[in-house]
Amino acid sequence: MSARIKYTNEQLGKVQVVTDFLPSPAELAFREEGVKVTLALSRKSIEFFKSEAEKNHTQYQRMIRRLLDAYVDARATNKEG
Repeated sequence: MSARIKYTNEQLGKVQVVTDFLPSPAELAFREEGVKVTLALSRKSIEFFKSEAEKNHTQYQRMIRRLLDAYVDARATNKEG
């Protein structure tokens, strides 16, 4: 990392403006109200989510919740159109 970067004053070429797609800090801090449920899932599903959660340093319940939320969002979008 001791090599110096040499900057030049060259044209960049065609520039494309990307729409801001990131959520606002308020949206990141927002937490939906949770409802506790009892649900029996297959052993293979739980083992899968636990394994993936460990690899990604998160909670398996959170992964399942996000999967269900994504499914609901996709279904709601399809029904609107």
